[in-house]
Amino acid sequence: MLILILITIVAGYFLGSIPVGYLVARARGVNILEHGSKNPGATNVMRVLGEKFGPAGKRLGYLVFALDAAKGAAATGWPVLATKLGLFCTLDAPHVETLALIGLASSLLGNGYSCFMGFKGGKGVSTGAGGFLVLMPVSIIIALLLWWVLFEITRYVSLASMIATASLSVTSLAMHLLWAEHGFWWIPSPVTVGISALAAVFVAWRHRSNISRLLNGTENKFARKSRGGAA
Repeated sequence: MLILILITIVAGYFLGSIPVGYLVARARGVNILEHGSKNPGATNVMRVLGEKFGPAGKRLGYLVFALDAAKGAAATGWPVLATKLGLFCTLDAPHVETLALIGLASSLLGNGYSCFMGFKGGKGVSTGAGGFLVLMPVSIIIALLLWWVLFEITRYVSLASMIATASLSVTSLAMHLLWAEHGFWWIPSPVTVGISALAAVFVAWRHRSNISRLLNGTENKFARKSRGGAA
């Protein structure tokens, strides 16, 4: 088990450390670390490349989100998949869950403090979404819907991201209180609920500069599209 834990930590960290946003922007001749918020996350990529290349640039921002989410899903899901394929026949469900949570935590750490980026990086929202999609699919779908509603109302990506992440533990806890006795497969364990709360704290910490700008009224908003299609 110790060897598996070490493998999970190393694999999760290096998966999370892959600087997807930086690489995608660099492929279009843009050093994302010198533009916008200077963050290599999907939001800044979408904003910067959208301004430079229009709709094609914005689609690259969606690509970054998807690839960052895939990193989290891979780091979290490989122990589950390996068990289903019979590679870890001696591990029971709690041990598999432990490996999955370690993989998720490691990928979030790698995403936020990438060894390829001088231990700087993104804010963990996309990577966390991918990981929690494996662990708590119903809760993450609710969180994504909440993110969309909040974003449409406020146009603040940072605010929507922090509240949506915080909602994971709230909705999961509610599921436990209402339906735990039924044993539904999509209800996460109490340990996973606790980890989701810690993830919310981590995401809020990574957004601390955004929180300061929100309080000062200087946070960037995404402009609404006009009827003619222009931002």
